[in-house]
Amino acid sequence: MKFAVIGGTGLIGSQVVKNLNAAGHEAVPHSQSTGVDIISGQGLDEAMAGADVVVNLTNSPTFDDASLAFFQTSMENLLAAADKGGVGHFVILSIVGTDQVPELDYYRAKALQEKILTGGPIPYSIVRATQFMDFMDAVLSWTADADSVRLPATPIQPIASKDVAAAVAEVAAGAPLNGIRNIAGPEIFPLDELGRITLSHKGDHRTVVTDPTAGMFAAVKGDVLTDKNAHLAPTRYTDWIS
Repeated sequence: MKFAVIGGTGLIGSQVVKNLNAAGHEAVPHSQSTGVDIISGQGLDEAMAGADVVVNLTNSPTFDDASLAFFQTSMENLLAAADKGGVGHFVILSIVGTDQVPELDYYRAKALQEKILTGGPIPYSIVRATQFMDFMDAVLSWTADADSVRLPATPIQPIASKDVAAAVAEVAAGAPLNGIRNIAGPEIFPLDELGRITLSHKGDHRTVVTDPTAGMFAAVKGDVLTDKNAHLAPTRYTDWIS
């Protein structure tokens, strides 16, 4: 099959392209660097030409309320071009619990992206992943100073980006789910504990202070960012960080 992978040069997209091509498909990466602009629509018709499946792995440049407009415009443009091109399957990557945290602009924006896809004209699949292991450094940096890092005890089920890419490629190569597949890492940690594990492995002697008001994940109530019944990926956090 031929796949148009929008955002195909990023962390997940580049691995999805590699996996699909290794499986004998033709996966073509598209991004701003290849002349495709999902906001203006430039290059979208050409990107969709002859594609059986579109995989949209693009991300908003910000996590604030501007992300709502980004996903609204980009999804409308992508769906219109895909429908025009006769695409038979449209896949997006979303977040476990995205509809359970309306306090966060970015999660509301991802929920909007899902809503636009499910209301569109093309058979679809949504892959919802838990938090990427690869983003832990960024999470630590949000509330760090020279001596400490403040983190809430929000339950997190981290997943390796390679496992996310493998799951997205598998779903994209299959029949449309017309629904959601949740994927998650094999272990659940309180975020503050995960911070301590991370700093210890890096030889960083800063102290992690448990602070229920610190950082973006402070807005999350309960364990909505985890899913014990998800398709569990194999990579454990301590193996990944080593």
